[in-house]
Amino acid sequence: MRRTLTATGRQDRLRIGPWRGDPAVALVSPVPGTTPSPMAVARAVIEVTGQGYDSILTPALSWVEQEVFLEHGFHVHERLHLLGHDLRGRPDPRVDGVQLRRAHRTDVRAVLVLDGLAFDSFWRFDRAGLDDARRATPRARFTVAEIDDRIVGYHVTGMAGRLGYLQRLAVHPEFHGRGIGTALVGDALDWCARRHGTSVLVNTQETNIGALRLYHRLGFVDEPTGLAVLGLDLTAASP
Repeated sequence: MRRTLTATGRQDRLRIGPWRGDPAVALVSPVPGTTPSPMAVARAVIEVTGQGYDSILTPALSWVEQEVFLEHGFHVHERLHLLGHDLRGRPDPRVDGVQLRRAHRTDVRAVLVLDGLAFDSFWRFDRAGLDDARRATPRARFTVAEIDDRIVGYHVTGMAGRLGYLQRLAVHPEFHGRGIGTALVGDALDWCARRHGTSVLVNTQETNIGALRLYHRLGFVDEPTGLAVLGLDLTAASP
């Protein structure tokens, strides 16, 4: 079960729970928009160790957010590209034969199956991961793409203030090249623009060349600094 750890009640809140349902790996996440103190990170490591986890991972963090974790022995597990879109020149979300609609609770099972096909085991979502993506920001949009009533793609996009976040984009591998990703990105950007957003951020793995090409083609540009997932091996820690 996920927990919230609070050290000062201000910027020290950290969420603790299993990474993608793995009972050996803990996910320690700063609350969006906050930077935890060294004390909070130290307490989180103690808490996670006491719960019997073997290692810790963080979500994708900016270089500013990484600093306090690196000071506590975390290392870079994987680097990610960070890209931004200024909401001008948005792609058309309309694609012949593809229907976009708001996702329903009954769609979650099909979405998770699709997500498992679209991502490798490290990155794929379980139900908790999908729920976290939808709740990471004050406002969120969860959209599915259908062809002949079959879910073939989806996105989760959030907004905090006037900044949008394309949290997740997935297309069924059998339907690549049919404009589904473009339509979903267009829907995400249009939603943010209607809510008076100024820009949208997205991250992707450095090895995901296909996604990187898609985002560049649709008007995203590389941000000056990237992101990184950090890790800490608790089994190697000194007693």
